Amino acid sequence: MGAATAREVVETENVRWLRRPAAYDHARENGRVLEPYLPQPVRRVGLYLTVRRRFAIVSAGAFTWMVISTALAVPWSDELASIVGAPAAWLLITLIALVPGFLNAHLVLSLLFDRPRQLPDIDRLPAVTVLIAAWNERNSLPDTVRAFSRQSYPGHCELLIVDDGSTDGTIDALDEVLDLLPSARLLAAEHGGKAAALNLGLAHVRTPLVVTMDADTCLHPEALRRLVTRLVTAPPDTAAVAGMVLTRNSRANLLTRMQEWDYFLAMASVKRQQALYQGTLVAQGAFSAYKTEALRVASGWPICVGEDIVLTWALQKKGFRIGFEPTAVAFTAVPLGWGGFIRQRRRWARGMIEGLAAHGDLLWRRPRLTGFFVAVDGLFPLLDGAYSLAFLPGIVLALFGHYYVAGPMTLLVVPVSLLVTMGMLQRQSAVFRQLGLRVRRNRLGYLAYLVTYQAILSPIALLGYTQEFLRFPKRW
Repeated sequence: MGAATAREVVETENVRWLRRPAAYDHARENGRVLEPYLPQPVRRVGLYLTVRRRFAIVSAGAFTWMVISTALAVPWSDELASIVGAPAAWLLITLIALVPGFLNAHLVLSLLFDRPRQLPDIDRLPAVTVLIAAWNERNSLPDTVRAFSRQSYPGHCELLIVDDGSTDGTIDALDEVLDLLPSARLLAAEHGGKAAALNLGLAHVRTPLVVTMDADTCLHPEALRRLVTRLVTAPPDTAAVAGMVLTRNSRANLLTRMQEWDYFLAMASVKRQQALYQGTLVAQGAFSAYKTEALRVASGWPICVGEDIVLTWALQKKGFRIGFEPTAVAFTAVPLGWGGFIRQRRRWARGMIEGLAAHGDLLWRRPRLTGFFVAVDGLFPLLDGAYSLAFLPGIVLALFGHYYVAGPMTLLVVPVSLLVTMGMLQRQSAVFRQLGLRVRRNRLGYLAYLVTYQAILSPIALLGYTQEFLRFPKRW
C-alpha cells in the first residue's frame, strides 16, 4: 500500500512540534503533519529520576539478585556437572534459574518505580476512526458494537468495520446493531487476512487518529477517551499507545480462569515495565490508538501473523515512541478450548520471531531502551526451550528423588513471582477502583496459573518458534 498524503486526512488545528521524527519529513510534501494537541510541560515535584537512571538502578538491583543466586547455585552446579559436565550444567542453570530470576527481579523493581502521569481532563479530543477487521465473528461482533455505542468520547468518532470475506453471516448479524451508530461504515473484502483487512480500512480513514479493536473486544465506557488522551498528551514523537486488554469470558472454565490472571498480571505488568522505560514492544491490535500519518509512514500493517508486533517495531525503528495507558481498559474473549488456545499462543510466538527477523537490529540501532526488551524477546526461544526440554523432565526426575535439574535453587524464583503478582494486583485494583470496576475472586484460576501455566505455555511457544524457523504455512 502506498503512503497517503496529508490531504487524505481530515485536517485539525496545526500545532508545532517540540520534536519530530525524521520519518515525518517524507510525508509532508503535499500537506501538513497533523498534531491535534501539544502537551503542556509537566511540573516536577520532589526528586525526579530520569528514565535511564531508573533503569540503571533497577538493573543494578536485578543484577545483584542474579549474583547472589549464582553464588548459591554452586553446590547445585557441582551435582549437575557430575552428570552433564560443568559447561552444560552452568548453561542449564543460567537458562532455567538465573536469567528468569533476573527478569523477575527487574520486573518487580520496575513496578516500584512505575508512577504514570495522571491524565488531564480535555474537553475536546480530535476526530478518531475505530477500525475493526472481522472474519467470521457473527456471534461476537454485535456485542462489540453495542459496547462501543456507549463510549463517552468528547469528539467526532466513527466506526469502520472491514469484513474479511466472512462466511458465517457476520454482515447480516450487524443489521440489528448498526442503527445504534448511524455514522458507522462497513467495507466488504475478499478474504486476505487480518493485515490486508486493516490496510484496506486504513486507506478509507479520514481522521488524524486511528484506534484498532478486535471484533470480540468490548470497551469500558471511558476506554476510548482515556486511550486517545494519553496519545495526544504524550511526547510529540509518540506514534501509538496500547490499551489495557483483559479477559471478558474468564468464568467459562479453568483454562479461561488461568488466562484471566495471565492478562491481568503478567501481560499488564510487562506492559507497565516497558512503558516505564519508553520501550513498549507491542501496540496490540485488540485495542491500541495510532496517529494515522505515522501508520502511513510505516506503510500500514505488514502481511504476517504478528502484524501488530512487526508494525510496532517498524514504527520504533523510524524513531517513534510507543506508549501504554493502564486505565484504558478493553475486555476481549479468550479461547475457550485447548485447540484455540494452542493456536493463539503458537501464533504469538511466531509473530515475535517475525518481529526479530524484520527488526531485530533495534537491539543496537535505537538510542532508547527498546533494545533491552528486544534482547529479552531474543532470549525467549532459549528460555522456553530449556524450560520445556530440561526443567520439565527435571521435575519428573525430582519426583523420584533425583534433584539434578529441579531442586531447591529453582524455588528462588517463586518468592519473586509472588511479589510480582502481589504488586501488580495492588496496581490493577487501584485502576479498577478508578473505573468503578471490581476485581472478582478467582482463587482456583490463580492457583492453577501459578503452578501449571508456565509448564503449559513454554512447550506451545517452543512449537511456534520451531514452526516459524521451519517456515510452516501461515493463516489468520
